[in-house]
Amino acid sequence: MVENRPWLTAFSHLVVILGLVVIAFPVWMTFVASTHDQATMLRPPVPIWPGTHLYENYREVILNGYGGKVGSVPLWLTLFNSMVMALGIVFGKLLISILAAFAIVYFRFPLRMTFFWAIFVTLMLPVEVRIVPTYGVVASLGMLDSYSGLIIPLIASATATFLFRQFFLSVPDELTEAARVDGASPMRFFWDILLPMSRTSIAALFVIQFIYGWNQYLWPLLITTKESFYTVVVTVSRQVQVTDAVPQWNLLMAMAMLAMLPPVLVVMFMQRQFVRGLVETEK
Repeated sequence: MVENRPWLTAFSHLVVILGLVVIAFPVWMTFVASTHDQATMLRPPVPIWPGTHLYENYREVILNGYGGKVGSVPLWLTLFNSMVMALGIVFGKLLISILAAFAIVYFRFPLRMTFFWAIFVTLMLPVEVRIVPTYGVVASLGMLDSYSGLIIPLIASATATFLFRQFFLSVPDELTEAARVDGASPMRFFWDILLPMSRTSIAALFVIQFIYGWNQYLWPLLITTKESFYTVVVTVSRQVQVTDAVPQWNLLMAMAMLAMLPPVLVVMFMQRQFVRGLVETEK
């Protein structure tokens, strides 16, 4: 029996509203700043309502880059670079992880579990520990300032391999035996049975890994020297760090809003599949 406690319901709603305000207020202020001109942003008090320069600011950064300076890269190019990097990391991680988990669970070969635990142990190694040797390998292969250099070093995922392995272990053995009796090859079993059953897990990992790839900062900053290969996160960070002039906060906030948009859209459109992939227990 569920007890009806109005005060508890009101308190729960209050906590949710306060949490929403705390999270949404910085985003609102970012949007407001992106709709004013530079003079307004430098003059106190800071405005809390939108201005009249929304179209001009967003058009400026998308087509001409930050401040329209000579040599500045338009934001649409950095957004494209971030999208290529994020999608490349997502599909690379999913492909490698699901095939690795499939091999570990359904094939018997020497040192099978040793390989799995070797993959799993890499979770304990932060990116900073292996970034110098990784940079050396990428530089020696001539992949600096390239999409392959941005993507390939980041496509291995111990977390995704572990999650797919745990899911494959929960698949009933009867399905495997039935596929074997019907004469299905291992890859046919993988393609026709395991892959459709894994769609919610794939959707959840897609959202997580897309945000991971989109928000990458240290690796793109390290291997890109040409502005034409900058990601949007690196571009925004570089424009903030100016020493000889006052940052144009209205343009920077417009860039920040556009940088937030793709991850937000991915979460919004894949929210249902994302939640099901995390909480669904009966496959």
